[in-house]
Amino acid sequence: MLGVSANLLTDIAHNVRLDSAPAVPVGGLYTGVLYDALDLASMNSATRRRANRWLVVISALHGALRPTDRIPPYRLSMSVNLGMLGPLASVWRAPLTAVLPIAAGRGVILDCRSSTYTAAWAPQDDLAARWVQVRVPGATHLAKHTRGRVARHVCEEGADAMTAQALHRVVAQRFETTLTKPARPGQPWILDASIQ
Repeated sequence: MLGVSANLLTDIAHNVRLDSAPAVPVGGLYTGVLYDALDLASMNSATRRRANRWLVVISALHGALRPTDRIPPYRLSMSVNLGMLGPLASVWRAPLTAVLPIAAGRGVILDCRSSTYTAAWAPQDDLAARWVQVRVPGATHLAKHTRGRVARHVCEEGADAMTAQALHRVVAQRFETTLTKPARPGQPWILDASIQ
């Protein structure tokens, strides 16, 4: 039901101790290809401050989190169907719609989420015009790595882009990029990126 393979029984056991487990910063909890490429721990202090302000991590258990928020370790995938609650992505849709527009502020929304997580929230109305989804051709591993590097680069450059075109110029400093306009209103700009 949790969408976690049986060889991760130790990790699954964390879920039954959520109310008593020690909380750790989000920036040090999540691992994997994207987070390894983002590499928050190696950022200089100015870049890390921007990352703490700008980045939002979507959690299947906790919703929208900043890197400095503290939560207990857990295992849960956004792709699961929790019986009477239904698909987890639909459970989170209303809560995320309430908080993510505030978190987005006035700048561009650089979306590095996988398709499983994009099902939980899509920017609407004027936010949709500022929504830029990073797309990487090739294998999932490479896509995650590149999205993590793109997010890190934006934090390093410190440019608070207000338009998709301005964001494209920032990302193009380090990546091969193509920016494609939304096919229709309500859809994201697509930023194809690959490592040079």
